[in-house]
Amino acid sequence: MSRLAFRRATAAMRHTITHHLIALATAVTLALLPSVGWACACGCGLFDVGTGTMMPSGEGGTAFLEWDYMDQNRNWSGTHKSAAANNSDIEINTHFITAGAQYFFNRSWGAMVEIPYWNRDFTTTDANNNVVTFNTHDIGDVRLKGMYTGFSEDMSTGLTYGVKLPTGSSTAKGFDRDTQVGTGSTDLLLGGYHVGQLTEDDKWNWFVNAQGDLPVLKTTDYRPGEEIDGLLGVYYNDLSLANDTVKLAPIAQAKASYRWRDYGATSNSPNSGYQRVLLSPGLEVDIDRYRFYTDVSIPVYTHVHGNQLVATQLFKVVGSINF
Repeated sequence: MSRLAFRRATAAMRHTITHHLIALATAVTLALLPSVGWACACGCGLFDVGTGTMMPSGEGGTAFLEWDYMDQNRNWSGTHKSAAANNSDIEINTHFITAGAQYFFNRSWGAMVEIPYWNRDFTTTDANNNVVTFNTHDIGDVRLKGMYTGFSEDMSTGLTYGVKLPTGSSTAKGFDRDTQVGTGSTDLLLGGYHVGQLTEDDKWNWFVNAQGDLPVLKTTDYRPGEEIDGLLGVYYNDLSLANDTVKLAPIAQAKASYRWRDYGATSNSPNSGYQRVLLSPGLEVDIDRYRFYTDVSIPVYTHVHGNQLVATQLFKVVGSINF
C-alpha cells in the first residue's frame, strides 16, 4: 500500500470511529440528563413503559407480556403529508408481541430479557405496478440487559445496559431490508431512568426514561441507523377502587425518537431516518401482584428523510406479574 493510500485509509477509519463515539456519547448524555427523555417507538419491554410505579422498587422478579400495534399507512416527507404516488410502498401493518422478565438479585443489580415476536403485512407495488401484499411472522431481535439501581436506597435512579442480538429473520420474501423483522446487527444498548415526587404527599410523581441503540456488529450490505428513544411523564398515584384493592394511576407522557439514516448496499438510505414527538395518555391498574398498563401515542411532530410511511396512532397494552 502506498503512503497516500495508507493515509486515506487511516482517515476513513478515524472518521468512522469518531462517528460512533459521538453517537454513543449522545446516548449516554441523554440517558443521564434529568430533564430530557427518549422513548421506544414500539416493541419495547416493560422497563421502557408505564409510570414510575412500574419501575423496580426492591428485590424479586417481574414477568410480562406486551402487545403493540402500528399501522403505517400515510406517506410522509419532511414534516408534512406527501402524495401516495411519491412512494411505491402503501402500508406496513404490524402486531408486536413481547414476552420478557426482569429479576433483581438485590437493591442494586438486576437483569432483563425481552423476546419479541412480529406479525407484519407489507403492501407495496411491484415492478409491473401491481399492488402486492407480503406477510412475515417470526421471532425478532432478542434484548439482554443488566440494570444498576444502587445510586439511592429507594432505587429511584437506575442505568440499563446490554445488547440486542441478531436473532430476527432478515430474509422474508418481498420485504425491503429496512422492513424485515430483524436488523441483522448486534447493537449496544445504554439507558437510564429517574422517578421523582412533584408533591410532598407523593400523590403526583414524574419520571424520565431513556435508551440509546448503537449497532456495532452488522452485515456488510446493511447497517441500521443509530437510535435514541425515551419519554417524560407525570402520573397521579392516589386513586383506588374496591377498598383499595385496585389501584389506578392515570398518566400523561411525551415521547420522542431520533433515528439516524441506514447505510449499505441493500439499504434505502435517502428514505430512512426520522425524528418525532408523540403525546401519550395512559392508565396503569394494580391488583395485588398483577399490573396492567395501556396507552395510545399520537404523533404531534414527525420529520422523515425522503418519503416514508408513518402511523397516525400507536397502541400498547402490557400485563405483568411480580414474583
